[in-house]
Parts: sequence; structure tokens; C-alpha cells
Amino acid sequence: MKVVGVKLRGDKRIYKFATDDAEIKEGDYVVVTLEKGPALGQITEVLNLSIDAPLPFIERKATEKDLVQNAKNAALEKTAFHFCLERIQAHGLEMKLIRVECLFDRSKIIFYYTADGRVDFRELLKDLVKRFRMRIELRQIGVRNETQMLGGLGPCGRELCCSLFLKQFAPVSVKMAKEQYVSLNPEKISGICGRLMCCLSYECPLYQEFKKGLPEAGEEVKIGELKGKVLRYNLPRQSVYIETDDHQEIELPITKFKNELIREEA
Repeated sequence: MKVVGVKLRGDKRIYKFATDDAEIKEGDYVVVTLEKGPALGQITEVLNLSIDAPLPFIERKATEKDLVQNAKNAALEKTAFHFCLERIQAHGLEMKLIRVECLFDRSKIIFYYTADGRVDFRELLKDLVKRFRMRIELRQIGVRNETQMLGGLGPCGRELCCSLFLKQFAPVSVKMAKEQYVSLNPEKISGICGRLMCCLSYECPLYQEFKKGLPEAGEEVKIGELKGKVLRYNLPRQSVYIETDDHQEIELPITKFKNELIREEA
């Protein structure tokens, strides 16, 4: 049994599948089954992992016919995108077309779009069915999903987490930024989607554990002969910042802070 990473067309994320085919290697194209149907992908890595949860299996290696079909589907998606865009403009619809996806077996074409509210796309749907003679789905998505599909670079300078590896969006709140002493300036904590950055949730549990049982920011403390109030904690540096009574900011190692604070309280 092997675990392999598979990248699907139009998606930068890597999905893990299991296989018992000893001949499958990196670079091979394979057919897999997703919730929405069969899909063709390319193996990007072969992993030697022991897994606890069951993984979906690779159906089979892709044939030359599969690769030709995949290329035709890609061409159809481009044609469908431009045709749909033209009909949206012709009908004057308040919607933004993001992406078109043709399922591998051509059982359906999905048109992903964003809009501020509900859109009456009945006439557009008729145009699409008449033109492509296939099942058509017009799926409205949110701004986070739009950003995930389009991709880009985040404020950190790296590729967006959502388009690179996130499989689902976790809840993110301003409280998470406060827990990590991040500036609450909207420009500093918002991603290019305009929502709170997903990465705010990554280290939040670590900060909560790091500060467990310690005074909150703003609380008055006494460490040895030092008196002041807690400003913030720094997890990477394993330290705490204190503002003394004479308004000086000093940094203390967290171990010293804990030990001195415990002795003073005792």
C-alpha cells in the first residue's frame, strides 16, 4: 500500500490517495473519484506514510484516451467561459463569472460565479443548455472561494494558503488577532479576499496554551523588585514584555517571569 499526492487540473492543492499498484510513480496521470465524479490528476509525490484514517483509492492509471479527453475538456472550459461571459453581458446580469469546470466524464459543466445577491439566470441557463447540450450547473460562491480559485500572493509574499493547501475554511475571528497581539488595523489582518486572514487561526491555540495561567495584558504584576503591567507575550521569543512604573518597556524570558511571579505570590 502506497500513499500518493495527486494534483488535479485547475487546482494547486495536493490530495492524498492510496494505491496498491507497485508500478505507479511520480509524474503518472491517474483517474480518481471525487464527490462530484471522476477526475484526472497527476501524481506529484509518492509518500511512505502510515495513515490512521482511510484514504480514497486511485481507480486506475490514465490511458492515452483519457489524456485526450482531458485536453478536450480543458478546451471546452475556455469556450464555455467566453460564451457565458458574453451572455451575461447580453442579459445585463449582475454577476461575476469566476471559473468553468467540465467534469471528466462530461456529465456536467459547472459555472462558478459571485454576486451580491440572488440572480435570475433562467435565460442564461437556457442559452448554455442550448449551446452545449449538457447538464449545466450555475453555482454561486463566496469571496473566499473566489480567491481560492484565482490564487495570488498574500501579504507575507507567499502563495495563498487557501489555493495552495487548505481543503476547507476554518472560522477566523478578531479575537484570534488579539490573542496573538497582532495589530487590529484591517489592512494588516485582512487577506486579498477582504476577509480575516486564514493564518490567524494557525498559532492561536499555541498562544492560548502559552499564556495559560498567566496574567492577562494590562494586569499589574510584581517580579522580584520590578513592578509594572503586562503589555504582551511573544511566543516565538518565549518572552513577555512589561511596562514598568517609570514607563520603560522591558522584555523578560518567560521562565524567569513565571518563577519570579510565583515566588512573589507565595
